[in-house]
Amino acid sequence: MLTRKQQELLLFIHERMKESGVPPSFDEMKDALDLASKSGIHRLITALEERGFIRRLPNRARALEVIKLPEAYSGAIQPRRGFSPSVIEGSLGKPPAPPKSEPAPMETASIAVPVMGRIAAGVPISAIQNNTHEISVPHEMIGSGEHYALEIKGDSMIEAGILDGDTVIIRNTSTASPGDIVVALIDDEEATLKRFRRKGASIALEAANPAYETRIFGPDRVKIQGKLVGLIRRYH
Repeated sequence: MLTRKQQELLLFIHERMKESGVPPSFDEMKDALDLASKSGIHRLITALEERGFIRRLPNRARALEVIKLPEAYSGAIQPRRGFSPSVIEGSLGKPPAPPKSEPAPMETASIAVPVMGRIAAGVPISAIQNNTHEISVPHEMIGSGEHYALEIKGDSMIEAGILDGDTVIIRNTSTASPGDIVVALIDDEEATLKRFRRKGASIALEAANPAYETRIFGPDRVKIQGKLVGLIRRYH
């Protein structure tokens, strides 16, 4: 039997991971549950773990896996496969659509997504490079829009489950909503992966690591280059 706050947190984590493939930050959990401090979130997560609803993944920065949901919850939950890529589509051209008279095959080959260099999750580095190589992802995960991949350098997004060396999948877009994790191009020179916020008329690029400060820019200095939709992690 879960308390109301425990159930609220469990469902919030579940819905966020369905949307973005990464768990929410402790600050987002605190705000969503209207708690005064993150210590309350720690206690709720520990309680959910003890009751077998979630699991903290070892050797990953605050990475969570939802194991089950309350029986009264009507939504279906599918077993997660770690940090699999989410909606992905290559920007080097879409595969031809099958003729309307023929149904699309149930199982299809992978599609190549271009890796456009390395991006900072920390102090911004040089702007996105040209296509360096490609990675293959299952065609069944493809959604609308164009996508590309970037290799992560740095640790400023670790509380969003994004680690140094990960490959993030980005949907190409020039717009974002507050709370989205985006590729931001600063002064047409520096690219970084941060959470997008608004501070009045200014734009805030927020880290998911307390060691890094939120950076504030005028709206004319920041261009949105894409939105995070998934990531790939390789173990050596």
